[in-house]
Amino acid sequence: MGVSGSGKTTVATRVAELLDRPFAEADDMHPPANVAKMSAGTPLTDADREPWLRTVRDWLSAQAEQGHSAVVTCSALRRVYRDVLREAAGGVRFVHLDGDPELIAARMKERKGHFMPPSLLRSQLDTLEPLQPGEDGVRVPIAGSPDDIAADALRRLGLQGGHAAAPSGHAE
Repeated sequence: MGVSGSGKTTVATRVAELLDRPFAEADDMHPPANVAKMSAGTPLTDADREPWLRTVRDWLSAQAEQGHSAVVTCSALRRVYRDVLREAAGGVRFVHLDGDPELIAARMKERKGHFMPPSLLRSQLDTLEPLQPGEDGVRVPIAGSPDDIAADALRRLGLQGGHAAAPSGHAE
């Protein structure tokens, strides 16, 4: 989880590879109307996000029902959004990729072909509610290399180097 440009896709792909788990990019699950809205520089509303979050939740449930722990990227900026994801079968753990807004903005400006314009970063930062007590997850700084960030996430989750197995049905 985290704002656009925090490295969710890059880090989650690496984590999924290290753990040998299915991976999905929640951005690919957005309906066309959401993508068009964001591409035009308009932030999504909670009503826009609700069906998308249910789609992500349902993907996680399908993985758990097949006996797979999985990794999915999702901004999950607010606790109420994470509450929807926590409804998935099995369990859900969060990795909040967190860093300096200037670093994130610089990364966003360097990206090619992504629908999320850098102009929406401020609205995401304003919406972001960091993990709260009682939420199963960890905060991971994004200042290092993708490999270092992935290793740090695994360490903080207790999945050192991908050798420990997460409980069945869990997703990171």
